[in-house]
This record gives sequence, C-alpha cells and structure tokens, in this order.
Amino acid sequence: MTRAGVDDASRLPRPFRRLWLGESVSSFGTYVTLLGLQVVVLRTLGGDAQDVAWLSAVRWAPYLLLGLFAGVVVDRFRRLPVMVATDGACAALLALIPVLWWLGGLHVPALLAVVAAYSAVALFNDAASMSFLPRLVPRGDLQRAHARLDGSDAVAQASGPVLAGLLIKVVGAPVAILVDAASYLFSALMMASVRVAEPSPAAVPRTPIGTQIRDGVRWIYRGTSLRRLAVGTHLWFAGNAVLGVAVPVLALQTLQLTVIQFGFASAAAGVGALVGATLSTRAGRRWGTGGAVIAAHTVTTLGVLVMAGAAQGSGWAATAVLGSGQLLHGVAMGSSNSHEMSYRQAETPDGLQARTNITMRAANRAVVVLVAPVAGLLVAHAGPVVAILVAAAVFAVVVVVLAASPFRRARIGPSEEP
Repeated sequence: MTRAGVDDASRLPRPFRRLWLGESVSSFGTYVTLLGLQVVVLRTLGGDAQDVAWLSAVRWAPYLLLGLFAGVVVDRFRRLPVMVATDGACAALLALIPVLWWLGGLHVPALLAVVAAYSAVALFNDAASMSFLPRLVPRGDLQRAHARLDGSDAVAQASGPVLAGLLIKVVGAPVAILVDAASYLFSALMMASVRVAEPSPAAVPRTPIGTQIRDGVRWIYRGTSLRRLAVGTHLWFAGNAVLGVAVPVLALQTLQLTVIQFGFASAAAGVGALVGATLSTRAGRRWGTGGAVIAAHTVTTLGVLVMAGAAQGSGWAATAVLGSGQLLHGVAMGSSNSHEMSYRQAETPDGLQARTNITMRAANRAVVVLVAPVAGLLVAHAGPVVAILVAAAVFAVVVVVLAASPFRRARIGPSEEP
C-alpha cells in the first residue's frame, strides 16, 4: 500500500493522525459508558453483584458466539468502510439506553439486550480496526503507533471516569451514556475522511468458512511464536474479569464510596496507563518486547494486591488506596498493550490479520463470558476482597507462563524506512 505522508523516521503517516483522533475521542466516550453502565445497574436499576457479572458477560458474549466468523467476514472486505458503518451503528444502539430510560422501559434485561447488540456490532468494528493499522503503518513502527493510541486511551481513561461521575451526578447515568454515542459519530466522520488505498478484497474463496476459521486458529495455537503469548493473555483476561466484578462491588457497596470517589479511583488507572504508554517504547528498547511485557504483568500483580488493601479504610482514604492500585494496574496495561499488539501484528501475514486478531479477541472475551458469572458468585459468597486476591494470583501465573517461554526473548526493532 502507499505510504506517502511519512516525512521522516520520527513521524507516522498522516492518515494515521485522523485514525488516532477518531480513536481517541471514541475511547473517551467508552470510559464514560463503562462507569455509566455500572452505575445504571447498581444505582439506577437497583441491581446486585450478579447483575454486574451478567453485564460483563453480555458485553463479551458476541465475541464468543460470532468472533471467529467475524474475522473471516472482515478479511473479505476493505476494512475502512466496515469501521465507518459500525461506528455509526454503535452510536445508534447506545442512544437507545437513555431513550428507554425516558420512556420508563429500562430494566436489567432490556439493558443487557441493548449491550449485547452493541457488542455484536463493536465486534466487527474491532476486527476491522485492529487489522487496518498494519496497512497504514510500517511493520517496524507498529509498536510506536500502538503506543500513541494507548497514550490517548490513557488520557481518556484518566478523564473519562471523572467526567462520567460529574455527568452522572448532574444528568443521571443513562443520559451520560449519550456522550459515548456522540463520540462514535465523531469517529465515523474521522474514519470516513481517511484517504488510504486499501488492497482490493480478494475474491471470495471456495474454501468453507469453517476451514478459514481453522486457519486462523492454527496460526495462533500451532507451532507459532504467538501461542504462549496467547495463553498468557487469556489468563490475564480471566484475572481482569474477576477484578471487573469485584472492584465496583467493593467500592460502591462494601465501602459505600460516592460515584465521584469511585470515578477518581478509576481515573487513576488512566493516569497510570498514560505513564506506561509513554515509557513503553523505552522499556522495549531496554528489555525487548518479551521482557517489557513480563515486567508489566509483574507490576499488575502488585497493583491488584494494593487494591485489596482499600478494604481497610473508608471514604477518601480508601479512595486513595484503591486509586494507587489502579494507578499501578494502569501503568502495566499502558506499557504491555502496545508490545503485545505490535508483536502479534508483525508476526501475522496480511491475509490472516483479521482472523488472527479477532480469534485472539474472541478467545479473550470468551474467557470473560465464562469467568464473570463465576466471579459474581465468588464475590457474593466470599466477598470482594477475596475475589481481588484471587485475581492477583491469576496475574502472577501470567508472569510465570511468559517468563518460562521463548517469548521472553522476543524483540521488534524500530523501522528503518524513511
């Protein structure tokens, strides 16, 4: 593909900047919705820990049911038009939540249905967007491009929950979700303005869809360097699924933090992610791709242990401890994500990009779908602190799995292209 617009080795292609802007604004809206949905379930609709668990499960269920199919479908189309169309559809579905609330028809089952439909559309958007970046950025610059995206996402993660807390206080959680709908519309406009000559889609092959799906699965799990990283990533999502159920319950029910306090604690993860994304390229140069990822997951384990300590306090003191743990967790995520994504994309042929990326994401979300309801039971019967400690143990296993594999020596160098 054309790479016109790369002015020198220190700059990424100009079309990337439009993608970056659209993704950044959309990420901001997403973090408003993440907090907004939790508050809708626990406060607006009077739900409990199990309802939060089901919310987490239905958000990712389409990845389990449709993920592998979506990868095959997206590989048959130009990826940019898919991104534009699905951004618009996501905006429309999110706008349904405040509409249902205004009409008096919002209840937990209805909310779960809308979230499931939104997640199904977002699945195809993810498959296209993750596979589009390698067509836009040279292989050696993928980590730097992902670090830019992660840095913007971190800013959104830091500011989104705080603004969400304020919006929820003023207009209510359902209405606050309109911010995310608007951000998807903006992203659609930005994507539509990107001018890049994508390769023409290959003719629809006669190979059965099942065979094409198996090709993507084999590429990851059979004899490639991606296999051990995939296993570690799946385990990470299992730990994070437990954390995603336990932390809101600990904050909003056990500690009785206000929505604004919880927003500040959650925003600390975004501050940490910004720090991690800023340091990620330097960490990769010093320790290599594998070493940087392993170090990040070690920090994750420590951060989750700190979160558990929030149970010993109350009010702003508990908020500070919870936020400190979130800060460390964010540093780890901001540092590791760009390395993991760039490594996977650099190792994968273009014709398998969508299938590989969405197979990984489908498997990760399948883990969340399966683990989240179990996490809800664990929180309900053993309490959120025990559940958080279980999550820390899972993250520690990730460190061991990756450190004991050849991935620890993985390294992707910077681009030498002008």
